[in-house]
Amino acid sequence: MSQHLSDIEIAQQCRMEPIEAIAAKLGIAEDDLEHYGKYKAKVSFDLWDKIKGNPDGKLILVTAITPTPAGEGKTTTTVGLAQGLAKLGKKTALALREPSLGPVFGVKGGAAGGGHSQVVPMEDINIHFTGDIHAITAAHNLLAAMIDNSLQQGNELNIDPRRIALRRVMDMNDRALRNIVIGLGGKPNGVPRENGFDITVASEVMAILCLSSGIGDLKERLARIIVAYTYDDKPVTAGDLGAQGAMAMLLKDALKPNLVQTLEGVPAFIHGGPFANIAHGCNSVMATRYGLKLADYFVTEAGFAADLGAEKFLDIKCRLASLKPNAVVIVATVRALKMHGGVTKDKLGEINMEALAAGIPNLEKHIENVKSFGLPVVVAINAFPTDTAEELKLVEEKCRALGAPVALSEVWAKGGEGGADLAEKIIAACDQPNDFHYLYDASLPPKEKMALIATRIYGADGIAFTDQAEKDLKTVSTLGLDHLLVCMAKTQASLSDDPAKKGRPRNFTVTVREVRVSAGAGFLVAVTGSIMTMPGLPKKPSALSIDVDEKGRISGLF
Repeated sequence: MSQHLSDIEIAQQCRMEPIEAIAAKLGIAEDDLEHYGKYKAKVSFDLWDKIKGNPDGKLILVTAITPTPAGEGKTTTTVGLAQGLAKLGKKTALALREPSLGPVFGVKGGAAGGGHSQVVPMEDINIHFTGDIHAITAAHNLLAAMIDNSLQQGNELNIDPRRIALRRVMDMNDRALRNIVIGLGGKPNGVPRENGFDITVASEVMAILCLSSGIGDLKERLARIIVAYTYDDKPVTAGDLGAQGAMAMLLKDALKPNLVQTLEGVPAFIHGGPFANIAHGCNSVMATRYGLKLADYFVTEAGFAADLGAEKFLDIKCRLASLKPNAVVIVATVRALKMHGGVTKDKLGEINMEALAAGIPNLEKHIENVKSFGLPVVVAINAFPTDTAEELKLVEEKCRALGAPVALSEVWAKGGEGGADLAEKIIAACDQPNDFHYLYDASLPPKEKMALIATRIYGADGIAFTDQAEKDLKTVSTLGLDHLLVCMAKTQASLSDDPAKKGRPRNFTVTVREVRVSAGAGFLVAVTGSIMTMPGLPKKPSALSIDVDEKGRISGLF
């Protein structure tokens, strides 16, 4: 039985269709494909001119409750829902983010779905794929090298070496590189200074790639990146260094959306991968626009829970790309809700109605949040064999009281067939009129925008700012950037800024520790709590289980 097979074993049994056959399902001609082997391709920039006049399909966002170690299955549900829609005869496509190598070899695992709801070839997608993330690494580090070269070659831009904001990046978890000293070895080897590495998906270049509408927009955004400040407090940008042209050259192919397929042959765009707790956590604007013009139903996801990924998708991505969603899916599991109610992971298989009732308010808050944007919501309960009828009934009753239909999703075990009920409920939700609107007006002062997110979305009583954050906001105002949108950097493990607070926390204040400027991406990053931009490997990383045989067949990859 397939239940005994790992995700990679299920994926390896799939008979994939040639990528040109997948493209044909969306009306994409072979001339508009750039092949990366038999089963992966990029779509050309020229395709946009052919499809931009098409009406948009229905835009469906998949988000989730606050994540727990029990797992929620958001990506699996996204893939399964798309397969379910296709089984109902709908012209469907989906879009996901690209996995980062750091989590693949660390502890989180990949991001290609699971069971019978995966995108394939899953090994390629989870490893180098089409090289997009490597291109972002190269473009970012070129900019970093040009900063240090400017210091070495006379420092014409008057850069203060103590106030260089740009760190270097790599697509791997490596805590030893978080804080380093560079430029040692005497005058020929550069100006000694402190520096460090972030993981590539935390780079502003990644956020910019995902929000750019074309090469011209990409170059303009890259030029606006603030990399440092001068001795007299003036910002220094990538444009001041003249780096944007070369960076865009390195990114020209990475900007083109990638096309692959699900296990059931549904077209899938996988493109871009910004972190959802640090950046905006959504796949690229270009992939989304292509998908909406090519499909009647287009399913995409946003990282982590609705307080992070969905809020940023709706307030940042939809605003910058002029998108209007038709419906939102919130994924939950009985197991995760029991965890929010205080049950430990080893006791999740036991019936505990009290803990379930105590955890459901987390789901209720996310339903309220999405509905506050004026959008219809469907709750997908990702089924586990340990779920009981009594438990499922309680969740369903609570959701219906808030006006949210509930569907039992069995897409992990049954693929698209297990997503038919969810697909039918989403079709009905998409047909409802909606009053989509943003949470805040972009012209509000940054503090007010941050306070609205903290109080209305997280449920905080208020918001506080450290002295450093106040200083940062003063700099933002001096630079004339108060109009930028807000991207809250917050733990994914809680609605609050304290990861220990599960369920639906109350009576708390969100504290903004610092505010970083992502001028190229178009938002301010308000850092709350302790946000790690370069993860480390756990004691027993996933890398220990991964291997490849003489024929190149990979094992241990989930």
